[in-house]
Amino acid sequence: MFGWLFMANYFLKDVPERTTKPREKGITMVMDKGLSIRQVEDMLSASADFIDIVKLGWATSYCFPNLEEKIKVYHQAGIPVYFGGTLFEAFVIRGQFEDYLRLLDKYELTYVEVSDGSIEMPHEEKCNYIRILSQRATVLSEVGSKDAEKIIPPYKWIQQMQRELDAGAWKVIGEARESGNVGLFRATGEVRSGLVEEILTQIPFEKIIWEAPIKSQQVWFIKYLGSNVNLGNIAPSDVIPLETIRLGLRGDTFHTFLNGKQPPLPTAPNVNV
Repeated sequence: MFGWLFMANYFLKDVPERTTKPREKGITMVMDKGLSIRQVEDMLSASADFIDIVKLGWATSYCFPNLEEKIKVYHQAGIPVYFGGTLFEAFVIRGQFEDYLRLLDKYELTYVEVSDGSIEMPHEEKCNYIRILSQRATVLSEVGSKDAEKIIPPYKWIQQMQRELDAGAWKVIGEARESGNVGLFRATGEVRSGLVEEILTQIPFEKIIWEAPIKSQQVWFIKYLGSNVNLGNIAPSDVIPLETIRLGLRGDTFHTFLNGKQPPLPTAPNVNV
């Protein structure tokens, strides 16, 4: 329905090469916070080639009418959909994990998010959920807390990310919420750059999706890690603007990629910590 291959409308030199679907890096994850089916169709008609995965934010799927039809529209466009990690936590805290598995089957979801941002959970228990779910779906696991007062030291981010990847997660997500002011970011929305840099000494950049809902955050990551950094919690209206930032075609990154330049990627050994 919407699965065509994007072709630029005209030629420009020194536009960085973007990965193509299915991407392992350069991923754009969109946050759907309750779009109508018509809004989904409109978004996909313009942006489908730039969207890799869609998260139905937190537990919005509980309230949305015609959920099955909405998911079908995404799937017809070849775009995987998954429920936000908060919904996973809502089932787990109520002792309804088996019901959650049945829910995934009902809506034929092949991607799933595991998180513990709202509940206290022993890390080994979280990893066990990842092991179970990775046998039936592609797992994204979220690291970081939704509590702005809870500061997790860098070594623990690294440790948890590596263990979750070892447990079977396809990608780990750096928590920022849809507001972009916790986890990876200070209350002002400023990137905790030292944290990001330290994480990247141990975790390969292509294994991480950085939640970055604010333009200044997207710009920071693209300038630091290049066009093909994985970014998440992108608003539907920001998909094409983000792509222009990735391509150096907006003022924020206008000079970043000229003359074939790309930011040097950090090298990270894939080791246990």
